[in-house]
Amino acid sequence: MTIGFSSRAVRSTCVLCAAGLLTLMPAAAAARAERPDPGPAGGSRAAAPGKALLYRSGTQVRPRPGAPGVPEVSALSWVVADAGTGDVLAAHDAHRKLPPASTLKTLFALTVLPVLPGGIRHEVSADELSGIGPGSSLVGVIEGRTYRVSDLWNGVFLNSGNDAVHVLASLTGGWRATAARMQAEARALGAHDTHVRSPDGYDAPGQVSSAYDLAVFGRAGLRNPDFARYCAKVDAMFPGRNGGSYGIMNTNRLLTGADGVEPYPGLIGVKNGYTSNAGNTLIAAARRDGRTLVVTVMNPQEGGGHAVYEEARALLDWGFAAGGRVEPVGSLVPAAARPRPGPGAVPAAVATARPSREEPGWPETGAIVGVAGLGAGAVALVLRLKLVRADRT
Repeated sequence: MTIGFSSRAVRSTCVLCAAGLLTLMPAAAAARAERPDPGPAGGSRAAAPGKALLYRSGTQVRPRPGAPGVPEVSALSWVVADAGTGDVLAAHDAHRKLPPASTLKTLFALTVLPVLPGGIRHEVSADELSGIGPGSSLVGVIEGRTYRVSDLWNGVFLNSGNDAVHVLASLTGGWRATAARMQAEARALGAHDTHVRSPDGYDAPGQVSSAYDLAVFGRAGLRNPDFARYCAKVDAMFPGRNGGSYGIMNTNRLLTGADGVEPYPGLIGVKNGYTSNAGNTLIAAARRDGRTLVVTVMNPQEGGGHAVYEEARALLDWGFAAGGRVEPVGSLVPAAARPRPGPGAVPAAVATARPSREEPGWPETGAIVGVAGLGAGAVALVLRLKLVRADRT
């Protein structure tokens, strides 16, 4: 016996969201997305030269005496950044606009995680699984099966499941509304190269991002405890048919060491991706001696399918060796550029908080009052949701 929402309660929640908050969010998203870009984004430490460098073509690095040489990699675009300070240590065509593939799911998670508590249970409908692109990566979501939201997030982060993304998007206003909110989130984070057309990262005309923007998303994600926990998971159990379950493994081989790729010491996530149009893409973060680096690699041109991991490995090695030996060539926009949800990614003041064993901090009975933000123009929505007991499925 576990504690969760009934599917009726979840559907009621979605109706309220669609009628209230999520009706307002796309309009705000569109307004912010159409606002003229303020120009190159950078931190004060980088100063004007750093800003300019990140918009130049080719490899940008400012070595001090004794700095190691930047490794030669074949990716069309890449960035090495310090996740703590936001300093960009080196980059190659950082703002080149390229299709991101499933690394765009990091932006999806940044947008949706704060408004969907993991303890919610939801019965999947056929409509929610419609429109998934041919050849999509799937985790195996089944129509009529009831899932916890946390199961679906495992499917997104580990198996890159587009089916899980479709269901989660349906719970937060639908496909187009989610894309609009993702666009607004990108702009709020200072990621001006990203244009969202398909929230799961599936190739769509006009959908692009950049190595710089992906580094921004990776850094912001690591500052969200739920995001950081999901992206670091090596494996998990996923609900299957007839009440059973099966194991899934993270497709980030630099994390798992699968298929002959040596795992990187200290790796803590974040997300890989692939489509025939985008090639292989990767956001990787690793921690060593108190420093955390974020590396993005987009579409290596040599070395086959594993090149994205080996080139990320080389860039991480360089970044750790270059600590204190290079001047920043720019800066990532701080992840705390606007108010962010607190630990647990629950956008609500919990009125009764007897925690569930499976979802710490999530109430088993009573009601919650939710307030979801819209960045600078906050729109408050108060939801009163009835919590019910549901048998494990």
